[in-house]
Amino acid sequence: MDTNKISGEMEKIKKRNARVEADKAWETSGTRRVIIAAATYATITLFLLYINTPGPFVVALVPTIGYLLSTLTMPVLKKWWLNRSYKKRPR
Repeated sequence: MDTNKISGEMEKIKKRNARVEADKAWETSGTRRVIIAAATYATITLFLLYINTPGPFVVALVPTIGYLLSTLTMPVLKKWWLNRSYKKRPR
């Protein structure tokens, strides 16, 4: 391989790594959680209004808060799972 080809391959790898890091940052961002929570709340509220449920604005908070709580506990559960699962395996 010549130097130009190696440099080109390294640039491709750097771009891919930057894209993967950006995707990971988005997956764990608070902005993403808020957008999903807002979309969840709006969708459920509209459905509850459509079926004439009493107190749709308050009732729609239940699954929305449930979603937010689940996203807050995931890092803790992930850490617990990783420690439990990979402690047994030789490295």
